[in-house]
Amino acid sequence: MRETSNTEADYVVVGAGSAGCVVAARLSEDGRSDVAVIEAGGSDRSLWVRMPIGYGGAFFHPRLNWRYYSEPDEGFGGRKAYWPRGRVLGGSSAINAMVYVRGQARDFDLWAEAGNPGWSYADLLPHFRKMEDYAGPPSEWRGRGGPIGVRDIDAAAHPLSHAFVAACAEAGYPRNPDYNGRDQEGAGFFQITTRRGLRSSAATGYLHPARRRRNLRVETDALVTRLLFEGRRCVGVEYRRDGRAHTIRARREVILSAGAVNSPQILQLSGIGDAARLQALGIDVVLDRPAVGANLQDHIGFDYIYEANRPTLNDTLGPWSGRIGAGLRYLATRDGPLSLSVNQAGGFVKSDPSRERANIQLYFSPLSYTRAVPGKRRLLSPDTFPGFMIGISNCHPRSRGWLHIRSSDPSAPPEIHPRYLSDEADLDELVAATAIIRRLAAAPSMAAAITREIRPGPDVKSREAIVADIRERATSIYHPCGTCRMGPDPAAGAVVDARLRVHGIGGLRVADASIFPTITAGNINAPSIMTGEKAASLIREDAERPV
Repeated sequence: MRETSNTEADYVVVGAGSAGCVVAARLSEDGRSDVAVIEAGGSDRSLWVRMPIGYGGAFFHPRLNWRYYSEPDEGFGGRKAYWPRGRVLGGSSAINAMVYVRGQARDFDLWAEAGNPGWSYADLLPHFRKMEDYAGPPSEWRGRGGPIGVRDIDAAAHPLSHAFVAACAEAGYPRNPDYNGRDQEGAGFFQITTRRGLRSSAATGYLHPARRRRNLRVETDALVTRLLFEGRRCVGVEYRRDGRAHTIRARREVILSAGAVNSPQILQLSGIGDAARLQALGIDVVLDRPAVGANLQDHIGFDYIYEANRPTLNDTLGPWSGRIGAGLRYLATRDGPLSLSVNQAGGFVKSDPSRERANIQLYFSPLSYTRAVPGKRRLLSPDTFPGFMIGISNCHPRSRGWLHIRSSDPSAPPEIHPRYLSDEADLDELVAATAIIRRLAAAPSMAAAITREIRPGPDVKSREAIVADIRERATSIYHPCGTCRMGPDPAAGAVVDARLRVHGIGGLRVADASIFPTITAGNINAPSIMTGEKAASLIREDAERPV
């Protein structure tokens, strides 16, 4: 017989990730609402989390990372894709590469036009501004004093990153000093989520300050096993901690913020999903909703690797003397290469001038690692020669995948089927975009620094060879979303409505990247945190309405 303990709160938040930390912090601000957070991971007090470049160590860390793999994917030539997801306070905001990108205004306007009132860019801009503590020049587009530190890195970036930005201008892609401002298109230096040389995650910005409040409690190392229902109303959560089963009831609502993988997984484990598949796994069906786990989207990308004729970060982070010097500098000043991401410069451009908006994201890293083991990122073990990488990814992939639990065991990872490149248009735009990489490499500012192209190599020129290289070397950019799609009509595949309430279920909302109807342009952590801000606002509004 298993032991159980029971308790309750006004709001139960499942997941202390990018959105969940925000929801919990904002809902507990009034000092009256009891808020409980249930997080499967543990503490974020780790060097690999707090030191910005430490994300290389968190990339495959068993305590900080779920370390998911997809099923063999036809688009990747039968390879599995590695999906690092944060299993720690702060979620993936605690282990990501910290690049801060809001997305394009048109991304959100399309969400609103699809039947989601309140989700246009004009509606969401106040939430983006509220969450930011932007250290750059003030403007009507940017926020100051918010929980998430955001900084420009142009002054600290490697000289080759400056050469890349110059090459972009030479190739016809003008400099954009703030791609999170009026317009995203153009090239420049990435903004990153750090403050005073330390990572600024959703946990450090929102959750840790809020934990001083008596009305907020956080349970870590607590794996949610299922949601609890009375009829069609969610009334609580069951979870496992220290080998014991616990339940917690929600007097008002349960907010599921477990991420694009775990939110649909928990819904399916709880009986909300494809009825036939759930019954085959021995799960009692609460609501037949095949859309749970569908509409899976992700960015994919690849790098072209070059040998340089001048020092790169390989020369700093490779030899022990360089690492020790960088470490001492970081300890003394919280500055230098260890205070940054290796993704230093990039941009958002069109693969074809006829396109209405940018569809390709550029990445520049003044470091290379041609011998990387699949599923592992060895930022402190770069190539022994000076090298760098120019990469691309697609901003708005059309391919759609799905994920589903493989058993009723909550600890078993789900089946993940990204179906990368299943829409031929995605492959076509990536093939077209490879010409951009070589155009940049041939621009005077870059060409002057290049000894040779290592991968894929100058002989890879034909469409057939480029396609083969993409299928062989492309990877996930680690931006899964869309698996609990927001929309007005459950019959058309929507899981939640515009107020993030699960269609057909009372007392339950989803608030994380899984609700994205379509993926946003660029890294998705900023819109994930914004979703937490928007969700908290909606929940407070609904709580104040007369019954």
